[in-house]
Amino acid sequence: MISVATLKWIHALSQKKQRDEQALFVAEGHKTIGELLPYFSCKMVLTTEEQWQLHSLKLDNQTQLVKAPLKALERASTQKTPQGMVAVFEKPHEEIIVEKLTPGLYLALDGVQNPGNLGTIIRLADWFGIRQLFCSFDSADVFNPKTVQATMGSLGRVHVSYVDLVALISKNKDHLPVFGTFLEGDSLFSMSLPSNALIVLGSEGNGISSQVASCIPHALKIPSFPVETITAESLNVATAAAIICAEFRRPLF
Repeated sequence: MISVATLKWIHALSQKKQRDEQALFVAEGHKTIGELLPYFSCKMVLTTEEQWQLHSLKLDNQTQLVKAPLKALERASTQKTPQGMVAVFEKPHEEIIVEKLTPGLYLALDGVQNPGNLGTIIRLADWFGIRQLFCSFDSADVFNPKTVQATMGSLGRVHVSYVDLVALISKNKDHLPVFGTFLEGDSLFSMSLPSNALIVLGSEGNGISSQVASCIPHALKIPSFPVETITAESLNVATAAAIICAEFRRPLF
């Protein structure tokens, strides 16, 4: 059985303040939990007997396994349709360092505040072999439960750092091409794109902030079709990220 206090503790981790103070985060569903187990220390797995029979996971001796009725899982879950398994993981220690980047492909997000979009972009980065993602301080929390679920386990393979993007760009633009996505710029489809680059994307509502934009040497746009025809005002940032990552990786195939 599981106590009411423990259920409240798990549910409280849906709040950023509690996640930061306790250095913990929550993941749900056997697939996501199983993907994260090799990368993060797990304190507890809460599950129903039925789910454990169907999807048992290999846990170490430090992980507490608690089996409880479905109603208890529903109280601990933040999802509309609980998946029958909830885990509490330890957040990694994060040092804020503006670093000089080695050759590679990197993404940076400026003010992307939708947790689902952030999680989807992390999953995209994993798919396209991008292992480092940078976020401005006002971006969504990578350990928000909605972000964690949207990554589908890719969170363990993509390192996310919250940094001063102006400082990051300034430190790297002399040796690493830096591109930003804008409504006006060079067409993504007409350029010869490098395999090593830092790509900055902004939020749907505000785009890249003026302070960050002023540091970006190369402006890119994804053109709409047909040209000079009224279309959607902008693309969802995760959709834009998918198109851009595919184009930057295309020369490698």
